[in-house]
Amino acid sequence: MITYILESLAFQLVFLLAYDLFLKRETFFQWNRVYLLGTFALSLILPWVKIQALQTTMPQGLETTTVFLSQLNGVVLGPGAEETSFLDRIPWPYLILGIGSMLATIWFVYKLIQISRLRHKSIVENYKDFTKITVPKSTSAFSFFRNVFMGEDIKKDKEANILAHELVHVKQWHTLDLLFFELARIVFWFNPLVYIYQNRVAELHEFIADERAVKHNKEAHFEMLLSEAFHTQNISFVNQFFNRSLIKKRIVMLQKKKSKAVWQLKYVLLLPLVLGMLVYTSCETNKEDAELDSGDGVSLAVANEIPFGVIDEVPVFPGCEGAADKKACFQEKIQEHIRKNFHYPEAAQEQGIEGRVAAMFRINSEGSIVDIKMKGPHELLEKETERILSKLPRMQPGKHEGKIVQVPFSIPIIFRLDGNDEEELNKEIQKFGDRGDGWVPFAEIDEAPIFPGCENAADKRACFLESVQNHVRKHFNYPQEAQEQGIQGRVAIMFGIDADGDIVDIKSKGPSPILEAEGQRIIAKLPKMKPAIQDGKPADVIFSIPITFKLK
Repeated sequence: MITYILESLAFQLVFLLAYDLFLKRETFFQWNRVYLLGTFALSLILPWVKIQALQTTMPQGLETTTVFLSQLNGVVLGPGAEETSFLDRIPWPYLILGIGSMLATIWFVYKLIQISRLRHKSIVENYKDFTKITVPKSTSAFSFFRNVFMGEDIKKDKEANILAHELVHVKQWHTLDLLFFELARIVFWFNPLVYIYQNRVAELHEFIADERAVKHNKEAHFEMLLSEAFHTQNISFVNQFFNRSLIKKRIVMLQKKKSKAVWQLKYVLLLPLVLGMLVYTSCETNKEDAELDSGDGVSLAVANEIPFGVIDEVPVFPGCEGAADKKACFQEKIQEHIRKNFHYPEAAQEQGIEGRVAAMFRINSEGSIVDIKMKGPHELLEKETERILSKLPRMQPGKHEGKIVQVPFSIPIIFRLDGNDEEELNKEIQKFGDRGDGWVPFAEIDEAPIFPGCENAADKRACFLESVQNHVRKHFNYPQEAQEQGIQGRVAIMFGIDADGDIVDIKSKGPSPILEAEGQRIIAKLPKMKPAIQDGKPADVIFSIPITFKLK
């Protein structure tokens, strides 16, 4: 969300700079109106637009049971976690945004009430094209939709010019433009550029109305603007006739000669601007895929490489030359290499250090392992990971579109002191294969199961993961017996979601049967879902989640 806001703000700044530098002084008022409305809308849409041909993605990680167990960040829970309030679960940036939007909404409603009250205490006259509202004891003049508010103290000889001006606002629906930005101010109340956009559009409305209403006798119009003691309603989404800050600009624009048609070519500047923004949004690496997250959000990003998951010919691990599926053989050999060369550091064992190390490396155009990067809970585990990966043999390099290329690859390595939990759970996962060929790991499924409430979510997979985490937090209850005995630790849980959307075959492994039973109880309460889809058909899917029980 923060990235989206920053990108949107940056695009708005570029569009506004282009407007102020190249377009603002021209008399193409209607074109400028379309430019401002269109570029603001584009600034909200472009951050979401990704052109596939320009995208750069992170390499696909090792597709093993280790990845399955890491597909969802572990939920860390302790005594009292079940008492967490709804507000406590909302990230503070979203809370601030929500409070700001609520206050902005209240202010917006208050201004609407101001207009309503003003109408009720005034004289209302209905005409075919507009409604004239005469405001007692006032010299103000403004329009709101088809309502034209005129102060009764406005001199009669000037009323016709003012009314003609306001009717231009009415006929061209200028109020809709201002309301569009007023609603944008509610959502993006923190963004100063929204206010600048609204100010620029309000200026244009006055220029357009002056141009249409004042065809002759411009001098008399100037005198009227300068002679009145202007008192206006301070409402940002009405078109005010008497606006001190705009009077000088309006007079300047009325005196200005019409811009030559050739200068409309300036609007062509919009094309390279939008294209550049599309290139930027498409080429930036997706955060989800571009980061190796060890739990503290440190990014090990890669760009301008051919990812392992999409490369035409993967690097060939020694011994895989004759394999029918070289990708599967590569992954199997990587696992075998890690198991063969793995050595749990003595110092780490003595200090009780364990955890997940996210590692990434490149296989260069010569088949050598280079640029090994990793992030984990401790330097000892990181060094051991680097030592293991540095021992990988030289390979035949990967190829894409017939050319030798570098291939980035990522893999998580989990260090566990108790040693057997992951292995036993992995065996349980493998048992799913005995049920038939239909069981698919969650990481590989085409369409994830739909958790109730995620039916309309833009990213149903992300909504599923978030909903499972919320479910765990909601139903969690730290067993009293475990608290009394000081039992804590990580429970690895695996279960299936069958083709009917039911939760089946819950398996768990942890430091105590008490914690395992609580983990299974929570998962058993998961609701029935819409089943996952693989190759266009409902499919059985394997899912796993680690739950960490932690005493305070």
